Amino acid sequence: MAYSKRIHEEAEAELLRRRSQAQREADARLEALFARCPEARDVRSRMAQTASGAAKAVLKGGNVRAQLLALKEENLALQARFAALLAENGMVREDIEPHFTCTICEDTGYVDGRICTCHKALLKRLAYESLNRVSPLTLSSFESFSLDIFSDEPARELGYKRSYRAQMEKILAYMRHYAETFSAQSGSLLLKGGTGLGKTHLSLAVAAKAIEKGFGVVYGTANQFASSLERERFQQTDEDAGDAFTLLCTADLLVIDDLGMEPKSSYTATMFHNIVDTRLMRRLPTIVSTNLTEEEIGERYAQRFLSRLLGYFDPLEFVGSDYRLRSRTRRRERDAR
Repeated sequence: MAYSKRIHEEAEAELLRRRSQAQREADARLEALFARCPEARDVRSRMAQTASGAAKAVLKGGNVRAQLLALKEENLALQARFAALLAENGMVREDIEPHFTCTICEDTGYVDGRICTCHKALLKRLAYESLNRVSPLTLSSFESFSLDIFSDEPARELGYKRSYRAQMEKILAYMRHYAETFSAQSGSLLLKGGTGLGKTHLSLAVAAKAIEKGFGVVYGTANQFASSLERERFQQTDEDAGDAFTLLCTADLLVIDDLGMEPKSSYTATMFHNIVDTRLMRRLPTIVSTNLTEEEIGERYAQRFLSRLLGYFDPLEFVGSDYRLRSRTRRRERDAR
């Protein structure tokens, strides 16, 4: 995956921070040992002198082999003494070494000239965070979703086969189970219904659970994604160019909220179709929420796009009156008591 210059710079800065912190903590542990055991400082200093003495012996010439052998024996004796002093103070060699976040590359980000897996994971996480920066991913949960807002009257949208509350109770249970069992092989969801019925709330709750499980999640409104895609289209030299489309196609879970609320554009419609197609081919789960009817989706994005949603996404019909409005009213009434 290609990442912007800014993402790479943020990753390098984070790796440097990790290395520096590990070294500072190691130095602090060593200084604490020296404070308790001054002999340890002296032995450590003499060990360094034997190392520099080896270089001097080579430069001076003479019986270099004999000098190096003597220095080696002295260094081994000093190492043994230092190990004994560590043990006397309840420590081992590893206690005074840096404890790197990644033991493979020691927080350099590279192994034998190749990028380390930790560096790749860091780049991916920073790119997700950049795209999610304005997303309220932690603001909703299943526990905070109230079914009391919905009426027990039969839902006319469902042909009066089920009450509003019963339908939303079914959806809540379905999405809670979807979140609890979420995996890379999970299916995709199409959340349909009017404004303010809880589509955003429940999709955010799913996203939060997926993040807890360690999956890379990208959440945003269709309008936010459309803006990012348009920016990449016209600003190919921008430092962020190329990130959004790739991330939308490769995220472990993509949540497109309020599809149809973005400015109408044939380019954006094509890009959304390409993103959904790519994710279906890669079998990556996607959640799409929309206020549009099926007919409106077909007219706005073309029938091919609609057929993808209807053929490969599990549809969930949200019904009732405005959930957000009634929730706010209920809170005001409760606070007024």
